[in-house]
Amino acid sequence: MTPHWEISCRVAFATKKRLTANAPDKGVDSSTMAGANHIAGAEVRKRETRRTRQVRQRDHEINPECDDSAADPGERHVQQRLGDHAGHGFQAELWKHRIDPNEPAGGQDASHLCGGNQAVADFIGCRHLITFDTTKAGKWLAAWAYNESVTFPRSSGILLHPTSLPGRFGIGDLGPEAYRFVDFLAAAGQRIWQVLPLGPTGYGDSPYQLFSAFAGNPLLISLDGLAAEGLVSREELALAPELPVDEVDYGRVIRFKLPLLRAAYERFKTSWKDRREYGDFGDFRAMSDRWLGDYALFMAVKAAHGGEAVWSRWEPAIAARKPGALKEWRARLAEEIEALEFAQYMFFRQWRSLHNYARERGIRMMGDLPIYVAHDSADVWANPDLFQLDAAGDPAVMSGVPPDYFSATGQLWGNPIYRWDRMAQTGFRWWIDRLFAALAQVDIVRVDHFRGLEAYWEVPAGETTARNGRWVKGPGAALFEALEGALGKLPIVAENLGVITPEVEAMRTEFGFPGMAILQFAFGKDPQAPDFKPHNYPRDRVAYTGTHDNDTTVGWWSSTGAGDSTRTAEDIREERDFTRKYLATDGREIHWVFIRTLMASVAHTVLFPLQDVLGLGSEARMNTPAVPSGNWRWRYRAEMLTPAIAQRLKEMVSMYER
Repeated sequence: MTPHWEISCRVAFATKKRLTANAPDKGVDSSTMAGANHIAGAEVRKRETRRTRQVRQRDHEINPECDDSAADPGERHVQQRLGDHAGHGFQAELWKHRIDPNEPAGGQDASHLCGGNQAVADFIGCRHLITFDTTKAGKWLAAWAYNESVTFPRSSGILLHPTSLPGRFGIGDLGPEAYRFVDFLAAAGQRIWQVLPLGPTGYGDSPYQLFSAFAGNPLLISLDGLAAEGLVSREELALAPELPVDEVDYGRVIRFKLPLLRAAYERFKTSWKDRREYGDFGDFRAMSDRWLGDYALFMAVKAAHGGEAVWSRWEPAIAARKPGALKEWRARLAEEIEALEFAQYMFFRQWRSLHNYARERGIRMMGDLPIYVAHDSADVWANPDLFQLDAAGDPAVMSGVPPDYFSATGQLWGNPIYRWDRMAQTGFRWWIDRLFAALAQVDIVRVDHFRGLEAYWEVPAGETTARNGRWVKGPGAALFEALEGALGKLPIVAENLGVITPEVEAMRTEFGFPGMAILQFAFGKDPQAPDFKPHNYPRDRVAYTGTHDNDTTVGWWSSTGAGDSTRTAEDIREERDFTRKYLATDGREIHWVFIRTLMASVAHTVLFPLQDVLGLGSEARMNTPAVPSGNWRWRYRAEMLTPAIAQRLKEMVSMYER
């Protein structure tokens, strides 16, 4: 079951460009209707919020002919998704209402949606974002419908980043093993696959330090998938070096994989010239123009500087994006830029296929939105006015959190902090673009460090720890009012861990975002421990045994506490004693005890890292906060996912009605 959507005439596009008149017409592939039946016949809530009424009023001011009669309860709503072949479906979903279900997909005129006119929607000061021609549905790039309500049905799922999948090329990818994992989830009765941020990783290989908040990680592109399309040869794959199977050696993977992606691009240029996909690549570039060009140029210039130099250390003209320098570098690196754009095309093409496969099996994808972006990123380089930078382009202040469970000196993340005043002046345009792109990729979004949007910890530049920071007010409710005004009700999970104040909880509650609970934190001295005890859960909760930042449950149970938290030996002894009493356990199969406890709880959503499902120890930990290296490497072996484990999970799903 997925969220219920209210479809109105409001649609948002991921690009400011319309397709040109000579672009080939493309219909909607009826095969992409799989998984959409749950939308058909869904009743729409009768009660309209004040914000929804205001939105409708704006719609009619923009175009009085806009027909919102489909908002009446009982109207048949059909979700129609663009297919891989249509090229437009890579970044966002196409939502259409009042479509005749008996008419073949691809031949339907969508002009009735807004009176047959070109519509320009005004989303909280974001006119640039949404222009489109409604005369031919096949010309639509990507649309998002105004969403009246979001529901989280009682369900369970597994947290696993794709890099941790097995495979022979040194890193998990979007190929056959990803589909096998979806099959395992379905066999185990799981309905959510949660992933970490999917972007191209930079410093420390961390998915929370990305070169772009919009791009995909090219290391996740399946080489098997490229081979199946004739873009790499089986002979080339046979020359793959011997790479570790239990962890990712990022340096070796990069040296092996990126040249193959470049070779795939060269074959694409020569052998696909007359194929439909070649036109789709052009469509993808046009549809993604708000970020793709800047990202590809950024990465090409970075490579030309040896790959190491932060953009603020480039030549002043290109660092400052002087028009002449931009033109010169684009001309000089034209081939490299197009190759990088092609890699993005293939990433989103493969991700779309995997996402559709999961949907067809009743599994929702849950993504992760880091609150901050990396300083060394296309986002900051292309939008320096939106960040607190000094005259040299370096962070004037840095992000982090004060001393906490993980570190007595706090966590100094080092990301630049937003100029929220300037963000507000644009109607939070960049954030709308960002969340729109995220919701095009996944069904649910976890917002990392949600509390930083109410107030954030600001550390002066030059500090080596986060101890000497201060709390500064963030955008608060104004940001989410803009996001909801543009995109409707948001399927967001708020990561409300750490120093949580009544103001943070009030903002989360106002917008109906479920918060999180971590069972590992329920038994010790964590300030949030009372809220994390299952008998105190509200239904509106997303509960975890642990997260990517925690030790595995088995590792936590057997840990000495040295180096992974601020707990003392006495703290750990008391914590274990209380855990035994609370859970009525002797500690055997502690990971299954934790899983069963959450399955039986009232929390509507419960999630388990795959390491906990497999009962692995600290050797399988994904990340240790405040430790800069050696993280994000763990991988499982294919034989670990046994039918017995799937059956055990499925029995719990049945028993506890998830």
